Amino acid sequence: MAKINKQKILNKIITGQMRDDIPAFKAGDTISVSYKIIEGKKARIQTFTGVCLRIKGAGNSKTFLLRKENGVEKTFPMHSPQIVKVNVDKKGKVRRAYISYMRKRSGKSARIAETK
Repeated sequence: MAKINKQKILNKIITGQMRDDIPAFKAGDTISVSYKIIEGKKARIQTFTGVCLRIKGAGNSKTFLLRKENGVEKTFPMHSPQIVKVNVDKKGKVRRAYISYMRKRSGKSARIAETK
């Protein structure tokens, strides 16, 4: 009797759920995320534009944290079916993978240098 490799089956299912239409971005980039909001029987698409503070996790459970200028932060699962579209508006030049110091800043000090 052949042994069933459960990990191979699990990996096949997980890779089938992962998305390949999301562009490459990193911390410091300004990103627009269009995502579905379901309210009762109605569904609408809303955009959230902000600076990416960090990318966390790996594989199917990868998430990214965005922060708007007014201080609102939102974590999005990278491979969520609720995400309709992700656009990279600006590429930022930062020297950290998690720019938590941006939480303390507002106004001119919250600017991030743009790369080409």
